[in-house]
Amino acid sequence: MKLKPKSENRIYFIDELRGLAVLCMIFYHAFYLFGAFFDWQWANELFYFFTPVQPIFAGIFIFICGMSCTLSKSNLKRGIILLGIALGFTVVTTLIMPALGFVECEVYFGILHFLAVSVLLYVLISKGVGRIPPFAGILACTVLYAFTSGIDSGVLSFGELISFTLSDSLYESNALMILGIHSPDFYAADYFPLFPQIFIFFAGVFTGIQLSTRGYPEWCKERRTAFFAFLGRNTLLIYVVHMPVIYALGYVIYMIVNQ
Repeated sequence: MKLKPKSENRIYFIDELRGLAVLCMIFYHAFYLFGAFFDWQWANELFYFFTPVQPIFAGIFIFICGMSCTLSKSNLKRGIILLGIALGFTVVTTLIMPALGFVECEVYFGILHFLAVSVLLYVLISKGVGRIPPFAGILACTVLYAFTSGIDSGVLSFGELISFTLSDSLYESNALMILGIHSPDFYAADYFPLFPQIFIFFAGVFTGIQLSTRGYPEWCKERRTAFFAFLGRNTLLIYVVHMPVIYALGYVIYMIVNQ
């Protein structure tokens, strides 16, 4: 059997950048698990140390997902698969894990839910999005991201220039949780509401449209780091298995140290 030749048109830079973001996520989640479940102080300290930069690599991951949609011919299939896996995570973390004694691990609308809904939304409006000049789309996404970034605290604003306060009644329940509107006591182990993150995703979409139209630079097609490229090409599998693997590793270390 002949192996398929590697595509000369593959954008390896996207794989590598996504792989770097995934690696950062793995370490961040490892620090959280080791601190939360095994009470290792060094892990807690590292988790809180890296918390301020977590939105950066999460944003990179979301942005690249938007770019990738403009390169994929199977976005509907991808979105449905992502949604199915995301709903599986919700079942496991809200029903099965609490029954086994694991607390505060619930995931109602995490990164996979967000990406699934974003991809499916792109499928629905891709024709309309394609009619918008990419630069105008990126600018609009930037403005709307800034405008909606305070939605969790009940404010839509551009600093002191324009400000709208949302009704307190919206925040009395978690019915609008997927939009970023929730009650003060809402908690989730992983939470990525549509606003304002959806505008990072669509900024990636418009960037992908622009690059696809003009052609990606040659340096984007060069392979530099096989390890990051591998992680980037297997992101979904890694996301599904990395938490159980990290917990198992921590448990083994904990048992050895406390013998």
